[in-house]
Amino acid sequence: MGFVGVTALALVTAGPAARRIGAGTLAAVTARLARAAVVLGVLAVPAVLTDLAHSGDGGGYDYRAAWSSLYDGSNAGRLSGLEVTLILVGAALAAPLAFRKAASGPARRWLLAAGLGAGAIALGTTKFPDEVPDDWGRTTVETVVWMLHLLGGAVWLGGLAGLALLAVPGAIAAADRGAFWSPAIRRFSAAAMSCVAAIALSGLFLYWEHVDGPSQLLTTMYGRVLGVKILIFGTLLLLGAFNQFWLHPRVDALRAAGDQRPLHTLLVRRFPVLITIETLLGMTVLFVAPFLHGSARNQAFQADVAQHSAVPLSDLPKLPAKEVSTSTWVFGTAETIAVIAVMIAGYWLSGLLARRRAAAAVPAADAGDLVQV
Repeated sequence: MGFVGVTALALVTAGPAARRIGAGTLAAVTARLARAAVVLGVLAVPAVLTDLAHSGDGGGYDYRAAWSSLYDGSNAGRLSGLEVTLILVGAALAAPLAFRKAASGPARRWLLAAGLGAGAIALGTTKFPDEVPDDWGRTTVETVVWMLHLLGGAVWLGGLAGLALLAVPGAIAAADRGAFWSPAIRRFSAAAMSCVAAIALSGLFLYWEHVDGPSQLLTTMYGRVLGVKILIFGTLLLLGAFNQFWLHPRVDALRAAGDQRPLHTLLVRRFPVLITIETLLGMTVLFVAPFLHGSARNQAFQADVAQHSAVPLSDLPKLPAKEVSTSTWVFGTAETIAVIAVMIAGYWLSGLLARRRAAAAVPAADAGDLVQV
């Protein structure tokens, strides 16, 4: 996820903002993000192998068996092999851009796009079905939903980590920071809000699929873990709203006024702190997510069966998957329209605030110049 997010940031957000300033800034920004992407891509391989090597019975790790399971002829082995292969391909494609001489060259965009595609498919292999499904329609929908969830989280959280990395001195010259951060923040805001919409919609589907009412958020282990994840996600949304409606418009206004006032320094110092906090919260979400095992519906059902039956725990029955009805499609469509409308309205409103503040700042700067003359 980190590889996908950092690569997407370099391709869609930071790269275009740096290109406006010059080839030197573009090379510096791309090289820093490419180095981070290569490191994350390479580290993904031992992470995947460690996950495969873990033995649930004895608690040990058999890395030889994990390595042998790659491309072992089974569908699961093929998917694991593709995951390792494609993330290494993505890292190899990003590797030339780690050098500044190539980071601003004509191949930059193509290498980033190809690396992003390889990383996205590698991420998708973690949720692709490893057996021929009985219901192709439902399996396809579930796979698409998981892809939206994973890619949305990767671009958003990985992008936050990339922005925090760019905020460290050395990537952008002090004289160019005002010209870089304003369009970069604006571009990332659009990408982040799209990711939030994807995460929210996919999360609503997964909630419908695995939870039967808010009470199960408190009475089941799955629900409690999901509740913690929702609280962290809500905190991230509040911080994002603060950036969108308070910080970003003031950055635009300061840039329009000449970026010389003391408040600009305050904002530049506050922005990296906020980005770092958001990145840490995002990492917390990723640490919590692996604890989401099973389904709140089944846990509540099995707890009730266990209280009124002598059936062994290993033989407890499970509820069938929820059936999609007309009301499901109606509510799902309404939720989709509502989420997309809120995101578009929020982005438009924050842009309107930024333009108004910038317009109010320009006459003040012009008046000062006239007085000095």
